[in-house]
Amino acid sequence: MRTHMTETSPNTLARIAGVLYLIITIAAVFTHMYVPGQLVVAGDAAATAANIAASESLFRFGAIGSELIILLCEVVLSIVLYVLFRPVNKTLSLLAAVSRLIMTTIHGLNLLNYYFILRLLSGADYLSVFDPNQVNALVSLFLDAHGYGFTIGIAFLVPHVLILGYLIYKSGYFPKVLGVLFLIAGAGYLFDSFALLLVPSYQTTPIFIALPIAVAEIAFPLWLLIKGVNTEQYQQRELVLEAA
Repeated sequence: MRTHMTETSPNTLARIAGVLYLIITIAAVFTHMYVPGQLVVAGDAAATAANIAASESLFRFGAIGSELIILLCEVVLSIVLYVLFRPVNKTLSLLAAVSRLIMTTIHGLNLLNYYFILRLLSGADYLSVFDPNQVNALVSLFLDAHGYGFTIGIAFLVPHVLILGYLIYKSGYFPKVLGVLFLIAGAGYLFDSFALLLVPSYQTTPIFIALPIAVAEIAFPLWLLIKGVNTEQYQQRELVLEAA
């Protein structure tokens, strides 16, 4: 795949990356915001379990199916970004790709928590040892576990975002301001993910952290889709890489 991609024009790679970012963003909003908003009732395990049981298709396709689409796109995006930034620094570009793929792997395994919820609400005979209150509590437990698993995955995304910010800044074929935005976003991801995992009182991402992350994650894909790559600068970087 990488051999084929290295023969693809940088602007084609940029457009592919932009489209993948767009798909990931739309699917993530649906999976992580809309679906929980429809099903999860804060502080009420019984109502949450009842909502999921009554809307199994929404949970199965909206939460699990959409997440699978995100993960598949993440794999391809990791490779595309590696090829796109390889001329800047091959080692750092590879490290950024590995970091994003580790996050993707963790998020893939994290989907097991959602499948456990479906099994708990399936009414299978072996679940008769649990009373309804226990089932509801276990559903909430696995929902919480999924939330923490997602945050652990984001913690492994931090190196990707910081390295990508550096590569964008040094590339010469993307505006430096996009690199600065990603460096700020990386610092936000670092603080937010570690605080969510290690500080019990820290429950919600504050706006001053969420906003720079959102700006960076929107601005770069839009640039990829609309402006693409400065081809002349990209080719110069490639020549330097080939001569090394």
